[in-house]
Amino acid sequence: MVPARSTGASGALDIAHRLTEICGPRFARFAGPADEVAGRPARWVAVPGGPHAAAQVLRLAARHDLTVVPRGAGTKIDWGAAPERVDIMLDTGRLAGIGHQPPGRGTAEVGAGTPLRAVQATLERTGQRLALDAPSPGATVGGVLAADEAGPLRHRHGTACDQLVGLRYLAADGELAEAGGGAAGLAQARMLCGSEGALGVLVSATLRVQAVPASRVWVTRPVWTPLEVHDLIRAVLAARLDPAAVELDLPAGAGSRQRRDRRAEAMARHPSMAGRAPTGPASAGSLVVLLEGGPSDVAERADRLTSLFGARATVARSAPPWWRSYPFAPGDTALRLEVPITDLHAAVYALRDAAGTPVPVRGSAGLGVVHAALPGAMPPDRVAAILAAVRGVLLARQGRCVVLSAPPAVRRAVDLWGELVGLARLRAVKQHLDPTHRLAPGRLPGGL
Repeated sequence: MVPARSTGASGALDIAHRLTEICGPRFARFAGPADEVAGRPARWVAVPGGPHAAAQVLRLAARHDLTVVPRGAGTKIDWGAAPERVDIMLDTGRLAGIGHQPPGRGTAEVGAGTPLRAVQATLERTGQRLALDAPSPGATVGGVLAADEAGPLRHRHGTACDQLVGLRYLAADGELAEAGGGAAGLAQARMLCGSEGALGVLVSATLRVQAVPASRVWVTRPVWTPLEVHDLIRAVLAARLDPAAVELDLPAGAGSRQRRDRRAEAMARHPSMAGRAPTGPASAGSLVVLLEGGPSDVAERADRLTSLFGARATVARSAPPWWRSYPFAPGDTALRLEVPITDLHAAVYALRDAAGTPVPVRGSAGLGVVHAALPGAMPPDRVAAILAAVRGVLLARQGRCVVLSAPPAVRRAVDLWGELVGLARLRAVKQHLDPTHRLAPGRLPGGL
């Protein structure tokens, strides 16, 4: 536990004054009500104008035994565990920009504070893109990396961390370091992915870029039950259609009644029933496959997929409204389930059974990574019981269920992480990179 550092009024004013000297009058201030990290309030906010200024902020924090928590756009600031203390919130908004890269190099260096959509807009002018489509609106590149956030395109291209070529970051003592340029360096860079700023302050990242696909189509098939989804995904992957994404949206009402489940599953297994939509109040979900590539190739694969999906398949040139978004809203308890795709249906059924109520599920079903939402008003002990039941099912299937965010009462009462694998290695990395536990203490699993 990091003890709270007592700073009197004169000391607090002195810290604020020194931060102003480093960052400029408009870019340092006392924290306000909105400056929180997973509900933990900050004391000061600093927005350094470059890596050198950010290093000075970290050195100032070290001299006064203050903690530092980096913040990008704040789109995932409530994800993960609350830090034990937030003295200085280091806003990376001015660590932005896209470095010049020679044509044909296939990479781009991007400042950590650069909004992902700004990077995509800039690259698009040259017919290129990052194969990243993180769902958080306005997310920065650094924030996406720090949370290891990924969207539908992870199916073919992996997460942002998988596409990382190199990384520049500030260690807890303010030293600017680089990772990449080889297997060992790349492994170190990827250790900082998903670290929530608790291992280093990201300054810039070098990522792979690729040509924008000439053609994109979304092929949609209505679905009602997890087992039906399981069978369809197995058929899609066996058909070798090279999908860019395989996404599922299963609303709370989809197939929520056992009678509906049995009927929809019978329809999926018996072609003679394929044209007869289920009746009743429950709504259908959607299984959507994104195909990318050359126009003729995409058209041929889309024809094969629609034949596989049957008469209820539709083809569109734009994504469905729910594409690249989470099923949870602010205030909900947000879950991420990861399980081998062969057991995804078992995980969703386990969640429904444990909750005893319809639960919306959405995500990359083709990889076995989906998100779900429990109502924010659900009592903490009920959430804890649901997590225990679901994790018991997933443990036998090499899966896991993580709480991304939750109301304060739930966050305090439940185990956010579940079974922790590799905790000893993570502890050793934390001790090596941040021995004084100055960076976002308590944000990592195991209270690190």
